[in-house]
Amino acid sequence: MRDFKLYISVATLFLVLYLVAEYNKPAPINWQATMYYNDKIPFGTFILYRQLPQLFPGAKPVNTNKSLFDEFHDKSFTNSNYFIFSKSVTISKYDFKEMVKYIQAGNSVFISAFEWEGFLADTLHLSTKDEFKKKDVGVNFINSKLKQAKDYHYDHELGNAYFSRFDTAHAIVLGKNELGDYNFLCFKFGKGNLYLNANPELFTNFALLSSHGADYAAKALSYLPMQPNIYWDEYQNGDIMVDESPLRVFFEHSSLQWAYFISLFSLVIFVLYEMKRRQRIIPVIEPLRNSTVEFVNVVGQVYYEQRDNQNIAQKKVLYFLEYLRTHYYLKTNPLDAEFIERLAHKTGIEESFATEIINHINQVMAHQYVSDNDLIILNQLIQKFYTKSR
Repeated sequence: MRDFKLYISVATLFLVLYLVAEYNKPAPINWQATMYYNDKIPFGTFILYRQLPQLFPGAKPVNTNKSLFDEFHDKSFTNSNYFIFSKSVTISKYDFKEMVKYIQAGNSVFISAFEWEGFLADTLHLSTKDEFKKKDVGVNFINSKLKQAKDYHYDHELGNAYFSRFDTAHAIVLGKNELGDYNFLCFKFGKGNLYLNANPELFTNFALLSSHGADYAAKALSYLPMQPNIYWDEYQNGDIMVDESPLRVFFEHSSLQWAYFISLFSLVIFVLYEMKRRQRIIPVIEPLRNSTVEFVNVVGQVYYEQRDNQNIAQKKVLYFLEYLRTHYYLKTNPLDAEFIERLAHKTGIEESFATEIINHINQVMAHQYVSDNDLIILNQLIQKFYTKSR
């Protein structure tokens, strides 16, 4: 047991050291484009979300996790801007109608996504593609007041997406890339505007950490009027609540997750081992032997050595007569002709055999000396009776 406790202590020490090392190990960079407002990874929108009050002084972002229909239906919104930054945007017919009503009331909607689907894409004939002619495609504005002398260039091909098809009759082009393809559009509905951008990664942390990236995002959002109300859509991006569990650190890293499960499994094994009942070894007690046969052999050997045939014959006769009394209810006194007749009748043996066995019993009981031959004949007759009567 002492060795086992030492093993557990050493294993626990190594496990703690491993967990500390894994916890302090720098995490690899996650290049996934989540567009999540609380993600500090390169392609999250942590910086943009927190800079909105600076771009729109006095406004505080309000998060909404409802569809556009649920958010706008039977409600009155004024003096507000609505932002959607998502990997994919799918707006249904009912969502689109409510969004248009919202815009017509004098509000603005800014949407930037990789993929465009649903009624919005069908109505505005939206379709996007990526440039393959050049690896890093620069982007710029059409407006001369916002246009930069040199195009905005980014690493990781952030500006390569563009609108390959759109409603040219109603769209106002606000930006394009250096190859002449349009990536920033505006559609006017009533008193408000709908702004569409094909490059959502231009508004992520990676782009905003550079001065020219922050400049592009600020100018793109400057098209929206200064409004006191700002809404940030979580529904289209499928954002979920942040996991505040103390175990989130373990499950965010695969190595720590495995360490957690291994330690939990080891703890269960230890508990099961300690649950064993501790006591001295129980000695094996042999069951009592049946000594009946040995006793009979010993008694028989004693009688055989003494050669007391008369005693043996008497005991066999007494046992035989007791058997007749208990099984056939015969009176065994006297052993005469009438008894022989009753014995043959009740036991079903032949009367001649009944006569033979009773006569031999009377003969043996009448003499003081019984020879070995007479004792053997008596035993054979009694055993024969048992066999025939059954």
